[in-house]
Amino acid sequence: MSKRLMAVVGATLLLLLLTAGGSGQVKKVTTIQNPDGTYTIVEYPVGKETIVTLNPIGLSGATGRATILRDPSGTTIKLNLTSLPSSVTAMNVYAVDPTGAVALLGPIEVANGVGTFTTTTPLSKFMLIASPEDSLTAYDANTKIYFRSVAPSGFTVIPITNAVGEEVAQVVAPVTSVVAPVTDVVAPVTAEYEVSMLGIPTFKKGDDTKLKINFAGAMEGARANIFIQPHKHGKMTEILMRFHDLREAPKGQAFVLWAVSADHQFQRLGAIVNVHGRNEAEIESETAFDDFGLLLTAEDLTPQKTVVIGPAGHRVGVIQIVP
Repeated sequence: MSKRLMAVVGATLLLLLLTAGGSGQVKKVTTIQNPDGTYTIVEYPVGKETIVTLNPIGLSGATGRATILRDPSGTTIKLNLTSLPSSVTAMNVYAVDPTGAVALLGPIEVANGVGTFTTTTPLSKFMLIASPEDSLTAYDANTKIYFRSVAPSGFTVIPITNAVGEEVAQVVAPVTSVVAPVTDVVAPVTAEYEVSMLGIPTFKKGDDTKLKINFAGAMEGARANIFIQPHKHGKMTEILMRFHDLREAPKGQAFVLWAVSADHQFQRLGAIVNVHGRNEAEIESETAFDDFGLLLTAEDLTPQKTVVIGPAGHRVGVIQIVP
């Protein structure tokens, strides 16, 4: 073989190798939980505001966005839904955690095609779904949903680790043991969770009513203001609780605010996971209960392979109307 022919052959082989190597470099492999994007659970960073798109499911033209900010006290979630069809007047927002558990965050009231919602949660790894159902205990292919969160750019989707949830905080029938296996039968509520109704129908719609709270146990000595505002239109009532001189929560626990209806149904309004040196925090949420009382408990954050359907910890606060 001549030197010239050998040079041509060598150049051809080199070109083929470079082409193959270049193809390998531009290949991109993306791993998601399911090919259809059914699960988009991600871990949100501390101290960084994250904008999350909410994809509408069966709501043509609708748009949704969530602003999520996690700090040492918990995660604040703000939702903004627009261009909703007139047939949609309300929905409920849930968080799905890496175990597959579904936690009710609260209801959204829709007016003129727009829905807004703000709440806090101790969860750091979750996806968001909005559903017309008010008592979801699981999320699967048969679940009726209006919106589902999209994994933000640059975030890795966390696989589902267990079909049984860590906790599902929802509005349920009366309970005694509020942390119970899914197969257990729940009985009437205990005296520790009995609270007086606030008389919401007597409150002036559109105006704040200030309440006071007497703390006990781990929260003794703390101060907080609570403001209740029934909406002028619709049946939703806003609840804002501002903590001052906040006590540090016992290790592994959070302070959780509950709305309790006259028939002993519970709705988790929000939670504060306090850290050393943090004196102020707030919980902002709303409920569709016609009338309700408020209960503050210290709840265990340790994961449990059971369904949490109401308060389980000790009561640390009794809410009353300011004289």
